[in-house]
Amino acid sequence: MTDVTDTLTRYLALCDVPARTTGDLADLFTEHAVWEGGGSAYAEKFGRTEGREAIVAMLSAYLPPSPHFRTNVHLLFPGTVDTDGRTARGSWPMQQLSRYESGDTEVMVARLDVTFRLDPDRARISAFRTERLFSAPLMGQR
Repeated sequence: MTDVTDTLTRYLALCDVPARTTGDLADLFTEHAVWEGGGSAYAEKFGRTEGREAIVAMLSAYLPPSPHFRTNVHLLFPGTVDTDGRTARGSWPMQQLSRYESGDTEVMVARLDVTFRLDPDRARISAFRTERLFSAPLMGQR
């Protein structure tokens, strides 16, 4: 389903650093969306955030002008999507490569489980769950 993948790809691109803008993030979520971390590592780190405005505020804490990431890129791998015509549910593996402001680097793999509301103009995220599966420091220059 192209609309679903387009929305998720746009979301990840807006979360990359340096990003051009975060203003479009809000349009990717439904008004009452839920964003949560799953599994022991991410449930504690991210918890659960409810509502479009709260989600954008939480995500913005990791994005410029916040100094959290120096650079950050998300790579989305093929996943599965099921739809009933009004909603779609998908699951994707995602890799994230990060260089933090401290100079530390990390490679991380997570599973994204995402539910979308299929609006006439685009698929919007109504529930987003990320669970870290693997992470390790990257070796190399700081």
